Amino acid sequence: MSKGIGLGYCRVSTQEQVKEGISLEVQEEKIKQYAKLNNLNLVKVIIDEGKSGKDLNREGIQEVLALCQEKEIDHIIVYKLDRLTRRTFDLLYLVEEVFKPANIKFHSITEKIDTSTAQGNFFLTIIGAMAQMERDLISERTKEVINYKISKGENVGSPPLGYLAKDKKLQKNENEFEIVRYIRKLKRQKFSLGKIAKRLNQENIPTKRGGSWYSGTIKYILENKSYYNLNKEFSIA
Repeated sequence: MSKGIGLGYCRVSTQEQVKEGISLEVQEEKIKQYAKLNNLNLVKVIIDEGKSGKDLNREGIQEVLALCQEKEIDHIIVYKLDRLTRRTFDLLYLVEEVFKPANIKFHSITEKIDTSTAQGNFFLTIIGAMAQMERDLISERTKEVINYKISKGENVGSPPLGYLAKDKKLQKNENEFEIVRYIRKLKRQKFSLGKIAKRLNQENIPTKRGGSWYSGTIKYILENKSYYNLNKEFSIA
């Protein structure tokens, strides 16, 4: 006799698939075996392919949430905890605010988590915190590398207004730099970010990519470290 209706969830990003070998096929097969072993009626395995676990803005997760709200399932199964999410906040939100109110049990095969027990709930919190710490450490290291490259005048991502990227270095674009100087001049005149954007749009001054100016764009230009860490020849004051 079945112990309830089960729903499987799989996720992988391209980078993770190459690095860790946790393919969607492997996850799905493990989930099916787990459901069969525990006498659960697995009705569906939802898949998010090429999606990051940094937040819950994924089509698959949104489908999971919808099914939980409709109370059509009793169990949710994942191969590994970080397949569901890499954020402790999101993990605890799903378990405490979504799964528990709907009386849904959560299972993570690799970590042997079963939230139907007090021990399983405690272990879930510990594992979730460790996943969050790993993500934060990666984020810190990434920021350090980016800041170092910026301090050396290297290009990071798309070059900001006033620069062109050549051989991984930022090179000055004088025509665009005049716009940056103008923006800073308006700011010194106590113009708000919104008023600066409005002035630039009224004067038909082009953006980096030809669109309209917004307060967020102005804020990014005023705060971008690329304008402060280069040689004096790039000064825009």
